[in-house]
Amino acid sequence: MEIKGKVHCFFEQSGTFKREFIKLGIPAEDYDIQNNFGETDHTDDLFKAIEDAYDGKPSLIDNVTGDDLVMAFFPCIFFCENNQLYFMGAHRNLENLSKKEKADTILKRSQDRAYFYELALKMFTVCDIRGIRLIVENPYAGQHFLVGNFPYQATFVDRNRAARGDYFNKPTQYWFINCEPTHGQSYQKAKIHKKIASGKPGAHGGLCSEDRSLISPDYARNFICDFILGKEQKNTQLSLFS
Repeated sequence: MEIKGKVHCFFEQSGTFKREFIKLGIPAEDYDIQNNFGETDHTDDLFKAIEDAYDGKPSLIDNVTGDDLVMAFFPCIFFCENNQLYFMGAHRNLENLSKKEKADTILKRSQDRAYFYELALKMFTVCDIRGIRLIVENPYAGQHFLVGNFPYQATFVDRNRAARGDYFNKPTQYWFINCEPTHGQSYQKAKIHKKIASGKPGAHGGLCSEDRSLISPDYARNFICDFILGKEQKNTQLSLFS
């Protein structure tokens, strides 16, 4: 893929992918309503931007051109398989609640998931219709809600991010809209390896906490070169077992 414009990293405030694109000579900017890492270039309400674009109103998405790329790390908290425990009434966060409180919590979570589902579908649809090149990242699991309940099927699943130098050994799915992935093999032993259970719990039970959602710079670079630019990286084709 050739990117003559810039990369708009939606829902990224860490600057990880942004910095790796820039190192490769491609302008990139981060968009998120928060700025916890001091890296967010645009502290915009992306949810509103998506809603406005879908409704035909002026939106920051209007500034994205056919020469650009949007890479979106769409919030996954309500799509992850952890939600099955909530909807079954078996999540530990429900243990000390009354039956009415438990039902209210489940109903609220269901409403939240519906809202995020609508936003995701609107974002995909807006980019699809406008011809905007879009790559979306989300965790992968058999019970992930978007796997069997979404009109856009993931283009591929990277089943072990650690094989390309990431902190975690976890499968991740990617959607490519209006573009196709290249297929490189920048395998690299992770410099730092973390276990999922070691992450600090977040407000929603920790499964998709900020700590666990972080991606290593090595993985970002290898992903960009392998799947977006089709760029061979000389002297970086390291053995996973070296």
